[in-house]
Amino acid sequence: MWQYFGGSYIVTALGLAAAWALGGWGGLWVAFNLALLETSLSFDNAVVNASVLKHWDEKWRRRFLVWGMLVAVFGMRVVFPLVIVGVIAWMAPLPGPVSLYQWLSTGSWPASDVLSMAIVNPHEYASILQSAHIEVTAFGGAFLMLVFWNFFLDHEKDEHWFKPIERVLAKLGKVDMAAILLSILILLGVANLLPEVDGYRFLVAGLWGVAVYVAVDGIGSLLGDDNAAAKTGWSGFLYLEILDASFSFDGVLGAFALTKNIFLIAIGLGIGAMFVRSFTLLLVYKGTLSSLRYLEHGAFWAIGALAAVMLLAARWHIPEAITGGVAAVLIVLAAIHSWWVNKRESALSGSI
Repeated sequence: MWQYFGGSYIVTALGLAAAWALGGWGGLWVAFNLALLETSLSFDNAVVNASVLKHWDEKWRRRFLVWGMLVAVFGMRVVFPLVIVGVIAWMAPLPGPVSLYQWLSTGSWPASDVLSMAIVNPHEYASILQSAHIEVTAFGGAFLMLVFWNFFLDHEKDEHWFKPIERVLAKLGKVDMAAILLSILILLGVANLLPEVDGYRFLVAGLWGVAVYVAVDGIGSLLGDDNAAAKTGWSGFLYLEILDASFSFDGVLGAFALTKNIFLIAIGLGIGAMFVRSFTLLLVYKGTLSSLRYLEHGAFWAIGALAAVMLLAARWHIPEAITGGVAAVLIVLAAIHSWWVNKRESALSGSI
């Protein structure tokens, strides 16, 4: 297991040591809980990543697992929230040369950028970031909803788990642009539940989520790949990074319920992201998706559940424990059912 989880263990030890140095035992406990939460809520992300990576050659797998982790940990868990707050507050995300000069000349650090605000006034930073909750969840939910539809709305798909439902969805795949049509109808339905201003914000952000998915899918098609989930090269890399971003939105926003310290948040979520990477490695190189035939189905049903929760969260508060619990139950049921079917087929073949 060290081959797959060794890097995660090392990052965990270093991260928890840094958390203790930053906040003592309290900081260590917060980082540990954030790491545990991120890992438990993102196992479906690992299964989906593995379902894409199994189509890649070794060169692109390594690029994703190395460079993709840097983007996932630092880009999505640290830089991206700073960018969101910067757009809302019309501030630079990071300190520039003027701030550094002022600090060197006066000895005082001006909170004229988002990173400085997050350090000096973390409560204001958290408040501004959470004020973008509608846009963030609408964008991420719409993108994940299209990932869900495009897995099940495939008329050539002949392997089904929830057979009555999945067969109907497969037949719907014969309709041109069925996934986009269903996603837009859902966005309109949820937007209608919100006050006019919030509904407009939700709808615009959700449509951007749809547009980004279509753009990524289009890039892959230009490069000769017809299936978004099986893209390789840069189009596949971009697809997985945006997918990871959509998975991480709720975790980043929910982390502020435990702490306002962005460094502890980055440490905790970064440890969790490393374990997601390790689970992805295990699933790819052990061939788990091939041996457990319904595990991939369970992960995509979990994606659909997460997308629904993110979209409905614009109107109602849904505890993260429910989201993670539903995803975990779906994946465990899919794994158990796969094992049971394999055992039954083995027994039948042995009796012939």
